[in-house]
Parts: sequence; C-alpha cells; structure tokens
Amino acid sequence: MDLRKYRLDEPVLGTFSEERDEYERDYARLIQSPVFRRLQGKSQVFGAGTGDYYRTRLTHSLEVSQIAREVARRMRKQYAFCSSGEHPGLIVDPAVVECASLAHDLGHPPFGHKGEEVLDRLLAEEHGLAYEGNAQNFRILTFLEKRAGSDSGLDLTAAVLLAINKYPFSLDEPGRLKGVYGMEWQGISQLRHMWNMPAGCSTLEAQLMDLCDDIAYSTHDIEDGIRAGKIQMNRSFFEDDRLVGHLVQEIVNDQGNLEVGWDQVDIPAMVKRVLASYLEQWEVIYAQCDREPSRTRREMKARWVSTFAGKVGIIDDQDKGWKRVTFVQDGRQDLDLLRTMEIIKKLAWVTLIKDFRVQRLQKRSEIIIRRLWDSFKVQDQGSLIIPPDWIENYERHRSVWPWPRLVADYISGMTDAYAEKVAAELYASKSGTIYEMD
Repeated sequence: MDLRKYRLDEPVLGTFSEERDEYERDYARLIQSPVFRRLQGKSQVFGAGTGDYYRTRLTHSLEVSQIAREVARRMRKQYAFCSSGEHPGLIVDPAVVECASLAHDLGHPPFGHKGEEVLDRLLAEEHGLAYEGNAQNFRILTFLEKRAGSDSGLDLTAAVLLAINKYPFSLDEPGRLKGVYGMEWQGISQLRHMWNMPAGCSTLEAQLMDLCDDIAYSTHDIEDGIRAGKIQMNRSFFEDDRLVGHLVQEIVNDQGNLEVGWDQVDIPAMVKRVLASYLEQWEVIYAQCDREPSRTRREMKARWVSTFAGKVGIIDDQDKGWKRVTFVQDGRQDLDLLRTMEIIKKLAWVTLIKDFRVQRLQKRSEIIIRRLWDSFKVQDQGSLIIPPDWIENYERHRSVWPWPRLVADYISGMTDAYAEKVAAELYASKSGTIYEMD
C-alpha cells in the first residue's frame, strides 16, 4: 500500500479514470468544489468586491500554489531525499504542494482574519469552543464538503491532507491556539501514525506550503497596498518615525516569530535599513520602467518573489530530529532574509490592516457576524432560518455535531457579500425574495 496515496474513507466506485494520478484526482476535487469557488468572494486584505485589481482569497491561493509548485520542482532536483521515498514525510511532490496551497485558506470565514477572531470569541465566551481557520480547513475537507458518492468530505490523499496540516496538534490540548479540532484530529493522527511522523513535526510539503504562503503575503499584499495608495513610495513616508515605531512594536509584540533571532539584531536599525533598501530598489526600477508605476509594482513584486523563492532550501532541524524548510544561505538558515520578510509582512499589516478605513470595515464586519450569530444561535429559532440541507445534515450527525458548531460552520462558509445579504434580510429594511436560491 502506498501510504502517501492512502485515503481515509473512499469506497471503490469504479467511476474514475484509471489514467489519472491520485493527486490529479485531488486537484480536480478541490478546484471543482463549491468551497473553493467561494474563495473568490472572501477578503484577502481589502474587502472582496472593493475593486477589480485587488486580491481575494482565491487569487491569493492560486498565487501561493504557483510559487510552491515551482519551488518544489527545484527542491526535488536539489535534494535527492525529496524523491527517494526514504520517509513519506520527507518527499516533496509538486502536485501535492500545489493541492495543499490551493486548499490552505478554505477555512477562512468572511471578512478575513476579523471574521475568524469574532467567531472564535463568540464560541469561546458562550460555549468554551474554539474557531480556528486551519482547523476549519480539515473540518471542511473531511466532513462538511461533499463530493459525488460521498456523504462526508472530499476524501483527499494522505499526502495532501498532511501537506495542509501546518499545525500538527489537537486543539483539545490545553493552551493550543492553532491545530485541528478534536473530531477531525482522529483521522489526521491516524495518518500521522501510519507515516511514523515525529510528534509536533509537519511534512516537508506542509512546511513548503506555509513558507510560500508567507512569500506571497509579503510581496503581493504590498503590491495591493501601493496600488491603493496606502503605501506611498517616497522618502517622507518610508522615513517617518511613526511608521518605524509601529513596525518595531508589531515585531516586539509578535511572540510567534521569535525563532528568526530578533534578539541578535538592533530591531529599529534593521527596520530602517530594510525600508531604505526597499525604497532605493523602487527608485531604480521606477527609472528603468520609464517612470510607470504599474510596471514598477509588478517588477518589484516579481523580484522579491524571485529573491525569496530562490533561497528556499532544507536544513537539519537538530532540536526536533527532523528537517526544516526555510531560507538557506551557504548550508545554514538565512535568518537575515527571514527577518527581512517579517519586516515587509509587518509593513503590509501596519499600513493596510491598521488603516482607519480598513478598521471601519472590520468593525462593520464584526457587527454583521455578531448579528448573524445572535439570529442562529438558539436552535428552535435558528433551525427555521438556516437552509434545510444544513438542518438535514445536522440531524444525521447531531451526535457529533453540536448546534453552536453548526452555526459557526454555516457562517464561516459564507462569502462577504452573502453574509451582508443575510444580515440585511434579518436586520435592515432591505429584504430578499422567497424565490432566491440560497
């Protein structure tokens, strides 16, 4: 049995083409699924529908998959063990990484990270439960989403499921903030046991997907910010002490990125150096592009993606007794480049997410989600206004599917526009029609 192509629960139907590879079947199931299509209506940074130019969760996922696929191809040539099969978790297959990248954001609710934050707070305060985007991914892929011939999930291969699993932990463990819900963890832990995966370690494919997600975020969101005028490409903006101060504060407050060695550098000095270098590069490329901003934005993005992607490599992780996908220079982890990427990511966060108009939209998003929650949370009332197919599915699985989780599942599956539509029907003077198909 090929452990990488093992599926948890697929009956032999004889309806698929024998000519297709197992990962090609996974790819088809993902891109043809309703949950994947709905990513086009979910926010990346700016609200979905803000403008034709700006990225949504769908375009972001496609860009992550393109970067990850190309890096995976190079790594297979560079590192023999990536294709030797000595351990299923140490193989890097471009098709698997591509599928994982396409699926990595399926669990995000409407309105981006604000939606995730609000749902988590509501579940925690009222029911002691958690909502977490990465965990919701697995709930969608192994339980909520449907495919032909299956009542539950897309039943992807083990390799793709574990490549999506950035945080190989159960959220039922005390203190865990990221991981997999307890119900879905049973299946994931079964696969990890079959693969003999070290505790707390993710596959190389999962690590690669995660790093390429960061690469895309730190380059593409900056491009959107420049296009929107939130990041002004001039010295007065980049040398502003308030901007530097905000970036330093974000870095100091981020306890999730201590591994990049911030204690080894003068943080304010490095922030100023990276900002100065970024602006100088812009000025050079701007001149080369005949002072055309749109060409300059695209060229800047392309060069930074190339810089980051070209430095992705694999080193031994002595602490975990495993291997790590990271930026590599001369056979060692390139901490300077990792810190540089973090500064650019924080630049996007400070200038875009923290912008007061974006904050207004996020406050509005919070109000919408809270109103939806209040409308659905009482089962006797909520069951009358949630679509019948959801209620029927709940009745079939109510022994393992508490009502609050169903409400969170239903809200989190909405696009931004659909969440606004339902809220307007319930709370505003505007109403829909009984002939609309939800």
